[in-house]
Amino acid sequence: MSYKKILTIQDISCVGQCSLTVALPIISACGIETCVLPSAVLSTHTAGFSGYTFTDLTEDMPGIRAHWEKENIKFDAIYTGYLGSTKQIEYVKDIFDSCGKENCVKIVDPAMADGGKLYPGFNEAFVAEMAKLCASADYIVPNITEACFITGMEYKTEYDRAYIDAIIEKLVSIGAKNIILTGIGYEKGKTGAVVYENGEYSYYEHDLLPNSCHGTGDIYASAFVGALVRGKSAYNAAKIAADYTVECIKATAEEENHWYGAKFEPVLSYLIEAVNK
Repeated sequence: MSYKKILTIQDISCVGQCSLTVALPIISACGIETCVLPSAVLSTHTAGFSGYTFTDLTEDMPGIRAHWEKENIKFDAIYTGYLGSTKQIEYVKDIFDSCGKENCVKIVDPAMADGGKLYPGFNEAFVAEMAKLCASADYIVPNITEACFITGMEYKTEYDRAYIDAIIEKLVSIGAKNIILTGIGYEKGKTGAVVYENGEYSYYEHDLLPNSCHGTGDIYASAFVGALVRGKSAYNAAKIAADYTVECIKATAEEENHWYGAKFEPVLSYLIEAVNK
């Protein structure tokens, strides 16, 4: 197995099991050297906590990139999560262009919306820039809300395969190359991911658990990236990520006080075994 080096760009929420505090250990557990570029530092994540601190690191990003260029530091893959502004997206584009090795794999999780709504602080200008970043990526991992904002499609909670196919087609038309569309369920009690890779469609379905946890999108995307960079196909990486995320939710289900995230650490062995098969 060749030893890969990946860069992940997203914020650090010091408490809350999301963003970099999820991505770093999960991708590392997949056997990949994981380098980080924090876009911001928060004392906690923003869902359910109040009075959190926030330090914006946007203007540190160009200097970090310049130092890497000077030192000729290059990455086999670059994976972006939550980005806080259009300016950060512009800086990420520069990093895509300057810090990737030949055949660098670029993966974008357009973490900006859920449940039919944009996250606070985002607007249509941000969506437009995120759509451009997605077009420059090799793989994108949106949920259905994010895909609808990117494409301009109407968000629906009840849909059929034709509707999902139309979303995929529109994503392709704006430049998306390979797509993992998450949170797609065609039957009650089921969910899964539609995978579009090299022009081919596939779907991985699993049970929809009754409980949910903050940060599972970050867990899923990070596990997907780890499995993909380890050489799995997009479909198999999506399957591994889905199964692992389900295990994380199950591990958290009986702990009422653990409302702020998913207990991904106790089941890392499940992920390690899956990516090493």
